[in-house]
Amino acid sequence: MSFTARAGEVLSILGPNGVGKSTLFKCILGLLPDYTGNIDINGLDASGLKVSELAKQIAYVPQRSEPVFNFSVHEIVLMGTTNKLKLFSSPGKSARAKAEQALEKLGISELSNRCFHHTSGGERQLVMIARALVQDTPILLLDEPTANLDRGNQILVLEQIKVLAKEGYTVLQTTHDPEQSYMFSDKILTMKDGTVLSCGSPAEILNKETMKSLYGVDMEVSSLFDDRARFCVPVSVISDEN
Repeated sequence: MSFTARAGEVLSILGPNGVGKSTLFKCILGLLPDYTGNIDINGLDASGLKVSELAKQIAYVPQRSEPVFNFSVHEIVLMGTTNKLKLFSSPGKSARAKAEQALEKLGISELSNRCFHHTSGGERQLVMIARALVQDTPILLLDEPTANLDRGNQILVLEQIKVLAKEGYTVLQTTHDPEQSYMFSDKILTMKDGTVLSCGSPAEILNKETMKSLYGVDMEVSSLFDDRARFCVPVSVISDEN
C-alpha cells in the first residue's frame, strides 16, 4: 500500500474490522518493525529512528486509555512532556504551564484537578489529545477517537481534531464511520484486505460503489446541505419502507 499524509490535513482511514488499520499504525509507530517498503516521516526513514526520536515526530492517541492509578487530568497531560526529559528528570514549571495551555486550548481547563477516572468518555479523549499536543510533534495518530462516545462527544472531539489540522498538524485517524469521515476529513483512505482500495477527497470516495466494495452491503449514498454532508442508507431499509 502507498499513500501520503500532508500537514494541515485530516486523513481518515476507513474500513471494516480486520483489514489492517491497526497493523498500519503499529508499523508507523515502530511496534511492528519487520515490514517491507519504506515509511518516511518528514523526510526521515522511520525504521532508522530510535523510540525517543520517533516520539518527537508522532504523538499517538489510543482508542481507550485506562491508567492503573487514578492520576489527575493535569498529571495525565503532563506525561506527554516526558519525551523531552532526560533520564530521572521531572517536569518543571514550563512543562506544567504547557500542560495547562493544552487543556485551555481544548476547552477543558476546568478538568485540570479532576481525577481522570471521574471524567466522561468524551472528556477522556480530549485529555488524551491534550497529552499528545504537549509532545510538540507535527503528526497525530488517532485510533478510532470517537469509538464508544455518544453523539455529542463525537462531534466535540471531531471538531477539535479539525481545528488542530487547520493549525498545521498532520492528523491520521482510523474510523468506522463513513458519514463522519466525509464531514470532518480532508482526505479519505479506504482499506480492504490489507491494501488501499481508494484514496482521495471525501466527495470522490464516499459513494455507493465504494461502500459496497468495503462492506459487502448495497447502500444508497445521499447528499444533504449542498453536499456538505452525506449519509449511507442500506438498500434493504429503503426497500422495506416501500
